[in-house]
Amino acid sequence: MRILMAGASGFLGTRLVDRLRASGHDVTRLVRRPASEPDEISWEPAQGRLDPAAVAAADTVINLAGAGVGDHRWTPRYKSLLRSSRVDSSGTIARAIRQLAEADRPGTLLQASAVGWYGDTGDREVTEDEPAGRTFLADLCRVWEAAARPAEDAGTRVVVMRTGLVLDPGAGLLKPLLPLFKLGAGARIDAGRQWMPWIALSDWMDAAEFLLTHDEVAGPVNLVGPRPVTNAEFTKAFGRALHRPALLVVPSVVVRAALGEFGGEVRNSQRVLPAALERAGFRFAHADIESALRNALDREPAA
Repeated sequence: MRILMAGASGFLGTRLVDRLRASGHDVTRLVRRPASEPDEISWEPAQGRLDPAAVAAADTVINLAGAGVGDHRWTPRYKSLLRSSRVDSSGTIARAIRQLAEADRPGTLLQASAVGWYGDTGDREVTEDEPAGRTFLADLCRVWEAAARPAEDAGTRVVVMRTGLVLDPGAGLLKPLLPLFKLGAGARIDAGRQWMPWIALSDWMDAAEFLLTHDEVAGPVNLVGPRPVTNAEFTKAFGRALHRPALLVVPSVVVRAALGEFGGEVRNSQRVLPAALERAGFRFAHADIESALRNALDREPAA
């Protein structure tokens, strides 16, 4: 399969490129600089520039582009970047697809999004049918997903991948927590009742590859494990996986003070289930948090 990918230099993108190439797919990367390698094509998403011919050469487009949500404090300027980096890239790709003749359009667009779509859902189990919440991240996901709509309107199958907390020691949730938990300083937030929608990195990649070929799946798909856990359960499981105590408590006001508005989002509760994936017959290799954490820690780089 010929695949065109945006966001190929990010945490998930670099790993997915390697996986897809190992599976025999031909992957071309979109880069926001002059192309310097045979597998690169230059584009300018902020200006809406992408050669439609590059899109026409692909069977599938994967869009993972977007500034990291947890990379910086949420100043007004950075919140604007979070929005523009997603809307510009998604809109540029979708419009390029719409410009093509029907016979030249890629059959599938795998479009990134996040479980932030749901906002704070408390103890309720939620699936892909749930409407968007009322937080900053929920609104960000709403406009992000909407920007890809022209591709769907043009007849391309669009799969919106609402990703949860990907478990890997080199990035995301585990990277900042790992040193603390190794020191026995693992802590839950308040009573730890908020639900955490996690997924093992290997299952995320398996799911992305699964969605490439299952044409019956379209629309939003939750990329989360089948058994979400509370923050307290996650804290205990992480401590057990490292054979360290994890008995401390961090008040949410401290998290908010340290992280600003993002800290408020961190303590939201999201009991998200992968209903669409399971209906399509996807099977998780790491269906429980203990298995997922062991899998992640097995990939921890040597000190």
